Amino acid sequence: MFDLDGTLVDSIRDIAAAVNDALARIAPETPPLGLAQIRSYVGDGASVLIARSLETAGVAARVEEVLPFYLEAYGRHLLDSTTFYPGVLEALDTLADRTLTVLTNKAGDLSRQLLTGMGAAHRFARIWGGGDVPSKKPDPQGLVRLMAELGAGADETAMVGDSPVDVATGRAAGVLSVGVTYGLDPRGVVSSRPDALLDDLRDLPGLLQRFAGTPATGPA
Repeated sequence: MFDLDGTLVDSIRDIAAAVNDALARIAPETPPLGLAQIRSYVGDGASVLIARSLETAGVAARVEEVLPFYLEAYGRHLLDSTTFYPGVLEALDTLADRTLTVLTNKAGDLSRQLLTGMGAAHRFARIWGGGDVPSKKPDPQGLVRLMAELGAGADETAMVGDSPVDVATGRAAGVLSVGVTYGLDPRGVVSSRPDALLDDLRDLPGLLQRFAGTPATGPA
């Protein structure tokens, strides 16, 4: 089970373009937020991203007012510069005999649209995001539902992500938690102490073989 942004795809430039597009619609005089600033706001869903961006920009607007502008803009920017991280497609090829899924806090329809546009949606048995389950990560509800729907036990499942949110989700569900250090929050994912850390997703197949039949250990 994979997170999307920061784990499979490098999408931050398109996300930032959409955030600044939305802010400009509400407050045209507001200077654009920087890429690093917006990067630190990604991971908890679009509403939290917009709330944090409005606060930093000093724009007195409600999230509910700005969110539709962001989602519309992001739909336009979705595939402008987003790419797979190095090694991701090779890792997915090697894992093709396993059941692969995506669980992200990005809106589910946008997540499916993105992976379809990148020619990779067929690789995943399910692509679930915000709106597909009642709660978002780190609530493990989506992860648990995916396991039940696909007939996978906790000892057969791994949650792979780039943030403490992903590690907490996997830990709450009792599955193997794997952090990747190349994504949006490398310091955070390391400090959250997942069961395993990877600098390159191409190392995941070998790691899964080593952990096969071993219960998740929690913090190292």
